[in-house]
Amino acid sequence: MAGKPAFHLFGFPIHVRPGFLMFMALVVFANGGELGLWIAGSAAVFTLLHELGHAFAARATGARAEIALDFLAGYASFVPTRPLKRWERAGISIAGPATQIIISVAVLSMMGVSATDVDLGRDGAAALAIWWTGPVMGLFNLVPVLPLDGGHIVLAGLDALLPGRSRMVMLWFSLGATIAGAVYLFTDSRYQGFAFFVIFPLMFQLQMLSARPGRKTSRKPSLGANAEAAAWRDDQVVEMPEGLLPSPWFRAAQQLRQGDPDTACHVLVADFADSEPPNWWPPDDAPPETLLALVALLPRPLPRGRPYSELALARVLQRVGDHRDAAKYAAEAFGTSRITALALVVASSAAVLGDSDTAINWLRAAYDADTDPDSLTLSMDQGTQFDGLRDDPRFEELRRRLDE
Repeated sequence: MAGKPAFHLFGFPIHVRPGFLMFMALVVFANGGELGLWIAGSAAVFTLLHELGHAFAARATGARAEIALDFLAGYASFVPTRPLKRWERAGISIAGPATQIIISVAVLSMMGVSATDVDLGRDGAAALAIWWTGPVMGLFNLVPVLPLDGGHIVLAGLDALLPGRSRMVMLWFSLGATIAGAVYLFTDSRYQGFAFFVIFPLMFQLQMLSARPGRKTSRKPSLGANAEAAAWRDDQVVEMPEGLLPSPWFRAAQQLRQGDPDTACHVLVADFADSEPPNWWPPDDAPPETLLALVALLPRPLPRGRPYSELALARVLQRVGDHRDAAKYAAEAFGTSRITALALVVASSAAVLGDSDTAINWLRAAYDADTDPDSLTLSMDQGTQFDGLRDDPRFEELRRRLDE
């Protein structure tokens, strides 16, 4: 995550975004008085405990984790030192809500309050706030729709049955289930107060829904690369071959130069949800300072969707020198799109950061993915980021395997 952490807890960097403080203020304003203060305070504590559950579970697999607290949510990101098994990813997902539920129920018990008591109002503002932000929100997070933890748990199992298609199936199911839930809550007067619970997952689903990974297009790489480079160099698109468009990064940069950052952000985010095969070349020749300004516009967590677009963003993060975020983003994307190029991003970023063990493990993952062995060979032979590994016997052994 970009930026200096606000503090460290149990060795984990904790980032506190302005949106988190704004959300706490809104909670106090909306609920008022003592109850508002208790809800804001307990929400902050249990959100942090929830993310610590994820972070500790990730650390148990050997991954390095850190936490961000932002508007409406917190999230723990991590870089695995090796590709994680499905059950490990599911375990990391369930650890957050489990921690939140167990600790909050224990706190209520010490207060002499039963977590199953639906009339907690008589027990005071503190009990009511802890009940809502502890067990209730923890159980809500286990609902099996994305981006909730329950959805990620189901996704880990579904990937075993539908490799390569599990994310799309889960996203469509999540969207249908969320819309159905919203309709039910809004039409039943008894539960209309709960309708706000569907806003966050619905926003995510509408933003991130993407179709199957795009098929490889018939464009010639040299023509596409040259045309994209010319667009960045001359601010002209006349060299674009038929059927090829300037990258969304170039179009977003144009909007940013015209003083319209909102449209620039929309251009970038919309591309992740595009259902068509990609018809643009990555911004390999864009000035790093321009890419840095565009990355700063993107929402956090960073958008996800079409694998081609995810790979482009991971490489952009490398171009701007943000190797930690590049590795985290590519490692998570590799969990649903097991392609050599994504594993290479993690390996090369880890190598730049001086983590040779993680770099070797992800080079092996790139080899095992077997979607682009030529690219892996070229990177291992010519990639300067791997210069420090060339005398490592593990690197040499893997390079020999590529020649077999």
